[in-house]
Amino acid sequence: MKKLIKAGMLGIGNVGRGTYQTLEMNRQKIYETTGLDIEIVKILNRSPEKDRGIYVPPEKYTQNVDDILNDPEIDIVIELIGGIEPATEYMARALSNGKSVVTANKAALAANGSKLAKIAQDNHVLLRFEAAVAGGIPILTSLTTALLSNRFTEVHGILNGTTNYILTQMSENGTPYEEVLRDAQAKGFAEADPTADVEGFDAANKLSILMSLVFGIGAGPDIIPTVGITSVGQEDIRYASENGYRIKLLASAKEENGKVYGNVEPALVPVSHPLASVGNEFNAVFVSGNAVDNLMFYGRGAGPLPTGSAVLGDVIGIARNLEKNSAYDLVPQLRFDSELEYAGEGSNKYYIRMMVPERAGVLGKIASMFGDYGISIEVMQQKAPYEVNGEAAASIIFIVYEVEKSKLIEALDAIRKEGVILSIDNIMKVE
Repeated sequence: MKKLIKAGMLGIGNVGRGTYQTLEMNRQKIYETTGLDIEIVKILNRSPEKDRGIYVPPEKYTQNVDDILNDPEIDIVIELIGGIEPATEYMARALSNGKSVVTANKAALAANGSKLAKIAQDNHVLLRFEAAVAGGIPILTSLTTALLSNRFTEVHGILNGTTNYILTQMSENGTPYEEVLRDAQAKGFAEADPTADVEGFDAANKLSILMSLVFGIGAGPDIIPTVGITSVGQEDIRYASENGYRIKLLASAKEENGKVYGNVEPALVPVSHPLASVGNEFNAVFVSGNAVDNLMFYGRGAGPLPTGSAVLGDVIGIARNLEKNSAYDLVPQLRFDSELEYAGEGSNKYYIRMMVPERAGVLGKIASMFGDYGISIEVMQQKAPYEVNGEAAASIIFIVYEVEKSKLIEALDAIRKEGVILSIDNIMKVE
């Protein structure tokens, strides 16, 4: 017998439109596969006069969120309004009212995931969020089902399509940053205000969620060291290309000796690594497990239909549990109960680009000062000199062996104060 599952949706922006469109496009197929008839019966739409590009029966729209949160016939609430508030409040109310929640809201989850997971547990309902980390890529479902038997040691992700598109175009076509950003905005890959993307904040929210799933720790984006891509120049890209690297904004975390280290920053990735080949607006997540070894998940990390597909995957999963009267987790997917300790970004290899005067003894002095701080140099490369403010100067590239970034910064500050360099132009991790 056909079972009707009713859902209410908060918001009908790009992701909401894609979610509704995907359901209408594939509703019959979903029914044939699952025996479930899923319908979005009410949609919170503050601007019903706005053209959304799809047809929705007007009677489905409401401007009052209570029409969804308090409707006893709605089993699932799909939160797609974005932002931390009022989204967190709405999700908390839905869960408290005995409704399962599906969301694509990485900011709200990164800020309040522990609170929401507890409310879901207390009310025997589900909180699902596949679309919050990598759009249409089913990374969270894989980590929490098929790969659950693994102990993971590392996770690395290209989690932001805007920055990956910009870096790809800068690398492949030599296009300046500002020009690529305008192009990305024109194509809908970047927001009018791209700050959250280009400064790495979006990726930090997503890494926070991944660290909870993979390592069971709560490390909010406010404590994850985060650097964006605005300092990446063509000289960095040329060096990377000439020496077998590509530059990617990586969100990375690893577990060593009872501690978890993680950060978001541009990194030089060897071209032999699968992540190096992920181009343009595509996303990828690379994980290492003690049983499965290395896996990479690749696909479109954004866009209405791919993200809508992930949202509906969660809705269908919850609907199947409702059909079996088992719609809650014994242990929530978002976990904050691990004995592991988050300990910052840890030790890494680093690339440093600096400008130095063309004078005898400068390189020896820099190398000696690195040694004073226990920092060993793997690579030193000097570019052809040119004139800067009437003085001959050269760009110097260093790659140093693993060191804590705080110690590297301390050494570079001392080198700067010694007056032997003109500027430090970039610092990036080397994978």
